[in-house]
Amino acid sequence: MNDEQDHAGGVRPARPHHKLTEDGRRVREVLTYARRGSRFSPKQQAAWDEYAERWVVPDEAVDEPGFSWTTWFGREAPLIVEIGGGVGEATAALAAARPSYNVLSLEVWRPGVAESLGRVAEAGADNVRFCGVDAVWTLENLLAEGSISELWTFFPDPWHKTRHHKRRLVVPEYARLVATRLVPGGLWRLATDWADYAEQMVEVLDAEPLVEGGVVERWAERPVTKFERKGIAKERTITDLAYRRVT
Repeated sequence: MNDEQDHAGGVRPARPHHKLTEDGRRVREVLTYARRGSRFSPKQQAAWDEYAERWVVPDEAVDEPGFSWTTWFGREAPLIVEIGGGVGEATAALAAARPSYNVLSLEVWRPGVAESLGRVAEAGADNVRFCGVDAVWTLENLLAEGSISELWTFFPDPWHKTRHHKRRLVVPEYARLVATRLVPGGLWRLATDWADYAEQMVEVLDAEPLVEGGVVERWAERPVTKFERKGIAKERTITDLAYRRVT
């Protein structure tokens, strides 16, 4: 399946929050994120009004026949995918340094996207597109195997309570999904400020035969974000990891 084909030759499965039981009730889903507030600050609203039409892929657009990332980017280029860009501090800096790549930032928090729009505009990174559709669903249904050059997952929600660990992004089934979407030699960069999550990432990814890698020195190009500074202030250890697709 490529990004211009419908799932299984027909209609794509319902997106998260759109799945219903036969009697019309919403299906309870285990998701890797929680919905947060949607109110914009004046600055965020101004950025949204200025740039959203050009750089934000509406959720409903992915349901349209013939949907294509190439159309939204306006060009063919190697693809980088970011899962959970927050307010775009890393997105803007890293994308601006990679103008020959298309950068797709998957972020469900709308105010974060609005703030990111302003940041990427300020950085001159017009190679970024934002989409608020669930990242796992997007990887499964809108991104082909071997289509991603690099994937960034910086400070994903740790879901630190044991009963919520099933909602973490880096678990075996999702790791295999990401690995299949990377091009041979493609890189998955991760960072977390939760020691137990770092341990889980290593355990899960070391067990995935399609990738190899481990804990690495802090990626110098990755900006120290406000979120990361909070982790440091709480004396948490920041762990960077990098895993490369091997086959």
